[in-house]
Amino acid sequence: MKIIEDQTFDMERALYGSRGVYLKNCAFDGPADGESALKESSDITVEHTFCNLRYPFWHDHGLRIIDSEMTELCRAALWYSDHIEITGTKMHGIKALRECSDVVVDHCDIISPEFGWSVKNITMKDSRAESEYFMMRSENLNFSNVEFKGKYSFQYIHDAVFENCIFDTKDAFWHGKNITVKDSVVKGEYLAWYSDGLTLINCRIIGTQPFCYCRNLKLIDCEMVDTDLCFEKSEVDAVITTPVISIKNPRSGCIRVPSVDEIILDDEEAKGQIITGETAEKQSGNVCCCA
Repeated sequence: MKIIEDQTFDMERALYGSRGVYLKNCAFDGPADGESALKESSDITVEHTFCNLRYPFWHDHGLRIIDSEMTELCRAALWYSDHIEITGTKMHGIKALRECSDVVVDHCDIISPEFGWSVKNITMKDSRAESEYFMMRSENLNFSNVEFKGKYSFQYIHDAVFENCIFDTKDAFWHGKNITVKDSVVKGEYLAWYSDGLTLINCRIIGTQPFCYCRNLKLIDCEMVDTDLCFEKSEVDAVITTPVISIKNPRSGCIRVPSVDEIILDDEEAKGQIITGETAEKQSGNVCCCA
């Protein structure tokens, strides 16, 4: 492997098509303002490197980025690449990751609107992210110990597992399919509308009008805080451990809850059962409560 240390590159396509290169303590920066430094490269390791120019990692195969920084000026850093590992790195440019596959993000700090669109097979752990439209239309996601803040997250994703995460968001999981969320906090308005196959286990859910127009929705031993107008037109089986402000017109299934301030049933198609109080507590061992 060729080792390049302590160098600065600012020309267009400065290291285009490189193979088997290890960059350490380098910078992509300077007056020439060149783009696409490592485009069409493979087997690349980048460590302690400063990326301040656009599009550095496009169409790359086999890429490791360690303890590095992508600034706000490093727009669209990783597109159309595969087999990527990013560790201990700041990713602060817009659209930092898109249409990539087989990605691991570990101990990273992400501030990047429209991050992670159409990504396949991504693991993210022990990281923090701020974004809008985060991870849209991605598939096969596995997140653990991730803290996220921003609107319109995880829309149209499918086949995902989230564990020990904290999400402060809005309109999350819209149109998502086959998603499991465990031991997590999800705060935000209008959670998971139009989703199919969403399961939440031991989660804390905060915010108005969650879970409307859902199919195959399951909540297992979840807290619901400041939640009103829940479950409208949804197919749901739920065991909720805290009182709920209001439940409106669940289409089918069964909801067990200690208490509800208001139950709204003004739709003739609303056939879901709502079981409250001691009866709900006695039956909480099973999710399904068919009559």
